[in-house]
Amino acid sequence: MPAAKIPDIPLPTAPAAPPVALPANPDPVRQQLQREDPDATRERARLEQEQLVADKLRQSELVAEAQREAMRQEQMTLEVTRAEQAVKLAAAQLDTERQEQLRREALRLEQARLEESARQELLQQEAVRAAQVAKAEAVRKEAERLELARQEKLRQETIQQEQARQVEKARQDAALQEQVHAQSAQLDAERREAARQEQMRQEAARQAQQEAAKQEAARLEKTRQEQVRLEKERQEAEHEERLRAIGRQLNEEAAQRDAALKNPSRSLLPTVSGLRRGWLFGRADTNGELVQYAETISKKFELNMAFDMLRDVVKQRHVSPMVTIAIRADGSVENVTFVVSSGVSAIDDAIRKVIATQAPYGAFPPGLARQYDVLEIRRTWVFDTAIRLQ
Repeated sequence: MPAAKIPDIPLPTAPAAPPVALPANPDPVRQQLQREDPDATRERARLEQEQLVADKLRQSELVAEAQREAMRQEQMTLEVTRAEQAVKLAAAQLDTERQEQLRREALRLEQARLEESARQELLQQEAVRAAQVAKAEAVRKEAERLELARQEKLRQETIQQEQARQVEKARQDAALQEQVHAQSAQLDAERREAARQEQMRQEAARQAQQEAAKQEAARLEKTRQEQVRLEKERQEAEHEERLRAIGRQLNEEAAQRDAALKNPSRSLLPTVSGLRRGWLFGRADTNGELVQYAETISKKFELNMAFDMLRDVVKQRHVSPMVTIAIRADGSVENVTFVVSSGVSAIDDAIRKVIATQAPYGAFPPGLARQYDVLEIRRTWVFDTAIRLQ
C-alpha cells in the first residue's frame, strides 16, 4: 500500500523578547549619584547594561528552549500521527482482506449451494425420467399383452376359418371328382381326336418345312456364290490397286534417288546418309530394345485419339498402307515413306499428319543410341475402330 502522506504542520516559533523599557523619568537617586560620583555612575550603568544583556541572553535561551520543546512536541505529534495512520492502514488492509475472504467464502458457499441445487434438480429429473420410463415400460408391456391376446384371438379365428375352409374344400373336391369322372370319358375321346388332327397337321408342316428348307438352301447357295464372286472381284481390284500403288511408290522413290544423286546435301534417303541406321520390318528382331522401342511407338498411335483424324477418310475404299517411319535418336522424325500406298491421297496425307502430330517419339534408350543414329520402322496400318499397326 502507498505510504500515507504526512500533513504539513507549521512549526512553533519562539515569542519575541519583550523590549526593555527604560524609565521615562530618571531615578532621582541615580541622578543624585551621577551628580555626586561620575565614575560610580558609569560603573553602575555598565553593570546595569551587563545585567540587561544577561537578561536578554537568558530570555533568548528560554525562547530557544521553548522552540526546541515545541519542535520535540511537534515531532512526537507527527510520530503519533504516523503510527495512528499506519495502524489505520493496517486495520483497513486487514478489514479488506477479511472482507475479500468473506466474499470468497460466500461465493464458494453460493457455488456449492448452486451445485447442490443442480444435483437435486438432476436427481429430480432422473426420478421423473425413471418414472416415465417405468410408465412407458408398463404401457409397452400392456400393449404387448393386448397384442398377444389379439394375435391369439386372430390365430384361433384363423384356425376356425381354415377348418371351415378345409371342410368346404373337401366338399368341393368331392363334387369336382364326381364331375371329373363324368367328363373323363368325353375328354379322352376329344384328346384322341385332337392327337389325330395334330399328327396330320405336323405331317403337313414337316412337308412344308422340308420344301422351305430346300428353297432356303438354294437361295443361300446362290448368295454364297454371289459373295464369292464379289469377294474375288474385290481382291482382284485391291491387288491391281496395290500393284498400281507399288508402281507409283517405286516411281517416287526412283525420282527421290535421282534427286539425291543430283543434290546429295538435300536428300533424306538412307542411301545418301552417312548416319548409322537400323531397320525393323515387322515385329520380330533379335534386338529386344529395338522391338520394345517400336512397340512403344505403335501403342502411341493405337491408344490415343489420333484415329479421329482419319475416321472420315478411311471410310473410302482403300488398300491397307505399308509405311516406313525413320526416327532420329532424339525422337524426331527424319522422313515418312509409303512402301504401299493406301490408294487414296487423303488417307496418305492424314497418316503423315498423324505421324507429325504425335512427334517426338522419345529419345533412344542408351543401348540403341550407342548402335544407331536413325531407326526405320515399317508397319502395315489397318483401320477399324482405331489405328492398328501390324
